[in-house]
Amino acid sequence: MKRTDPQPSCPETYSLDPAFDPAPQSKRRWGILTLTSFGFLLSLFYRVSTAVITPQLTSELGLTSAELGQLAAAFFYAFALSQIPLGLALDRYGPRIIMTGLGLTGVAGALTFASAEAPWQAMLGRLLLGVGMSCNLMGSLTLMASWFPINRFGFVSGLITALGTLGNILATTPLAFAAELLGWRGTFYSLAALNFVQVVFLFMVVRNRPQSWVSESGNAASPKGLFNLFKTYSFWAISWSTFVRYGFFVAIQGLWAGPFLIYGLGWDQISTGNALFWMGVGLMIGMPLSGRLSDRVLLSRKHVIWPSLIISALISLSIAFWSKDISHLLVYFMFFLIGFFSGPGQIMYAHIKELAPPEMTARAMTGINLFTMMGSAIFTQALGLVIQGDPKGITGPEGFAPIFYVGAACLALVTVLYLFTPDARALKNRKK
Repeated sequence: MKRTDPQPSCPETYSLDPAFDPAPQSKRRWGILTLTSFGFLLSLFYRVSTAVITPQLTSELGLTSAELGQLAAAFFYAFALSQIPLGLALDRYGPRIIMTGLGLTGVAGALTFASAEAPWQAMLGRLLLGVGMSCNLMGSLTLMASWFPINRFGFVSGLITALGTLGNILATTPLAFAAELLGWRGTFYSLAALNFVQVVFLFMVVRNRPQSWVSESGNAASPKGLFNLFKTYSFWAISWSTFVRYGFFVAIQGLWAGPFLIYGLGWDQISTGNALFWMGVGLMIGMPLSGRLSDRVLLSRKHVIWPSLIISALISLSIAFWSKDISHLLVYFMFFLIGFFSGPGQIMYAHIKELAPPEMTARAMTGINLFTMMGSAIFTQALGLVIQGDPKGITGPEGFAPIFYVGAACLALVTVLYLFTPDARALKNRKK
């Protein structure tokens, strides 16, 4: 991207100056940040909303454990498969029109899910939700890359994901209460209405970039660029790292923490929601804090990410040894840490964005997001295969220990992969 006015005098000035502000004193960009954050909030709510309402879903729709796993994973498969065409569409048409169209698809998905009378209808609703929410983060990050300086991207992207993480929190204890008050169907009808209002305001407020910026290349949306990304070690190392990091986190938060706490530890639905609530709080705090640490203190993406991966592996390993009499407070604290140390994973988007050419920003981030969401889908289903028998028949936490052994091993493996990834150079220019 380049400016049409004389400051800076050439495109290289923007790419080399991490403090250059493409839209100084802009009020619109804060409106864009607010609306896109709310859209991402809805996306995160939809992702993990099946955990707390599992008893109602299995009762009303007659779902088996296998069907429940498929229902939870359907969102992620649809979301992931949308990422490759999404990157090309964002580069060609810009986030505004793409986010609007897909947002309306998400509204249709929420309505379909809320009105489902059979498992296939609920599955269709989740698939539509996955497609509809597929642009909420990538579109937001593409907009932030156009409207904010490089040395604020980590913090701003962390802020969006932190605010969006309120969706994770709302899908815990608040969803449990709402399901008791309105029913799970009434709750999703209400969310569909809110989603529609958010899409309308997004279309009214969002602009793809500041008025003084124009596209630098007419071939920006060529698929060739994505294939070139596939040839680099950095792309694969970051991709597999986010595949495991977010995949394991969402599988726990979105589905398997529920059976683990309810059947393994013998907790009730509200206490389970409270534990998931603290996991969401940890994630919400960890995201902007790690972004700030990366942007302004360490001036590094890599050296914030890899320690969080290894700490997450150690936490997962420790959970495998829990006993049934573990205190609620300790569980809440450990779930908070799970979320907190998962937070730095969002910096991976900034990392790949800065390693890729500027005209490939959307494709680089959606390429990574493809693996992020595939990890969510695959881990959600695959972890159920390491449990012996129906989760309802498990009467102690040891029955769920294999889930956490697998998570710890996978996190340790990708930590090694990430250590060989070069750090982004954009922030280092500040030292020069």
